Order: sequence, then structure tokens, then C-alpha cells
Amino acid sequence: MQTIPLYQVDAFASEVFKGNPAAVCPTDTWLDDALMLALAVENNLSETAFVIPDATGEADYGLRWFTPVKEMDLCGHATLATAWVLFNERGLAGDTVTFTTRSGILTVHNRRDGSLTMDFPISKIMPAPHPEELARALGCPALEFWRAKTGKNLAVLDSADRVKNLQVNLRSVLALGGDGLIVTAPGEGGVDFVSRYFAPHVGIPEDPVTGSAHTVLAPYWAKRLDKTEFQARQVSSRGGDLHCAIDGERVNISGRAVLYMKGEAYLP
Repeated sequence: MQTIPLYQVDAFASEVFKGNPAAVCPTDTWLDDALMLALAVENNLSETAFVIPDATGEADYGLRWFTPVKEMDLCGHATLATAWVLFNERGLAGDTVTFTTRSGILTVHNRRDGSLTMDFPISKIMPAPHPEELARALGCPALEFWRAKTGKNLAVLDSADRVKNLQVNLRSVLALGGDGLIVTAPGEGGVDFVSRYFAPHVGIPEDPVTGSAHTVLAPYWAKRLDKTEFQARQVSSRGGDLHCAIDGERVNISGRAVLYMKGEAYLP
């Protein structure tokens, strides 16, 4: 029977039971796609990351992400968790690690202060007409509605409290199409903006903290606030803190991570 290492890390958090939990499975070569999906189903987390040494010479490692439903093109919190495992549990030296992914080469910097910074492509957004299902999805009207080229929908509300207290209709979120629904509003108490992210189409009713959503949120708030650096908070029940900095067509997304569990997975 084959075994592989398995780590569970809470990303965008400084203590366990906060942030977004991700499973990280380092292996020597890619497992069969069906087996990776089966592991993601068994882990029952929003994302399970698989990482192998990169054989192409383009980066240090190859990285793939699976929800319990499908493989994803980009995942922020599981990238952060994977980098944390490599630096802190797998003996990776240096301050930078690079990954080949479906979204190109991604770089993560180890800041040595307990935080990690991911270098991601920004997602360009365009204002769009409000779909009929939007008010039903939110239970209230949105001030603005945007669509990102990556497929994510963005609804803007008037207050952080309204975002925190939302009880969304997930069937209506599904009816919007695209890659889930981000809901955002101005922050308070030193936080520039707050958000939540709902992705029932990939088996995630609500994602606790979503790095990829901030590739959409950062350019939106850069235009609205006329600034390039932000302190952000995703106000799910677990909650998570992120720092975002626009750099041309890229966004640097920083956060902390903490190990919850490590062990071995027994494979058939």
C-alpha cells in the first residue's frame, strides 16, 4: 500500500481554526487525476493541493489544486499553505519558491517574519448589468455589479455589516453563472475593504478566505480608493486577513499560515 505525506494548514491565519484550511500533498510525481480528486473528496476541504518537483526547469515545483468537485485554475490559500509547508516542514532553503500552474508561473516569497507573499496576475473587471437573480442571491440590491475576465462575479454593497450579515440564496448564486460570487464593501477599523466569496458551482457554499478573489478585489478597490496597497479582511465565520499591493499587472497578496495537522494518507 502506498502512502504520501498530508498536511493540513490554516491559511491567512495566525492561529488554528481561523482562516481557510487547505490540505497539501507533496509527492515525487503526479498521482492519477482521479486519485487526486478522490483525495480532495476524502479531505472534504475547499482545496487540496498537490505539489511535485518541477521537471521542466521552468520553476521549482509543479502545483495543482482540487476542490471536492473539480481541478481549479488558480487557488490562493492552498498556494500559501503549500509554500508554508515547503519552507517550514520540507526543508526548502532560500526566500523564494516558484510553481508551474494552470495560471502560469507563480512566485511566493518567504518574508521571515511569519508571513508569505504571493505574486499573482490581476483579474481585469468590467461593470455589467445587474442580473435578475442578483437581488435574489443577496436578499438585497447591490450598488454595483462587475464581471471579471476570469469568470468571477463581483457585487458591491454599502457597508461591512451588510456583507457580514448576508444570508445568500445559493441556488440564485448558481443561476448567475461564472466562477462564483464575491461580495464586498468598504471596511472599518483600519481595514480598507471586506469581502465574502460563494462558490457552490465547485462544491464550496462559502469559501472562508479566498486569495484568488483578491485578484479581482484589488484592482476594483485600487480604482475606487485611488491607492495601490490595502489591508483586507474576508468576513466569513472563520475570517482571514490579507494584505494586497498592486504592482502593474500583478498583485502581491500576503498572509500568514499555521499548521493544524500532519500525517500520511494511505492510497489504494
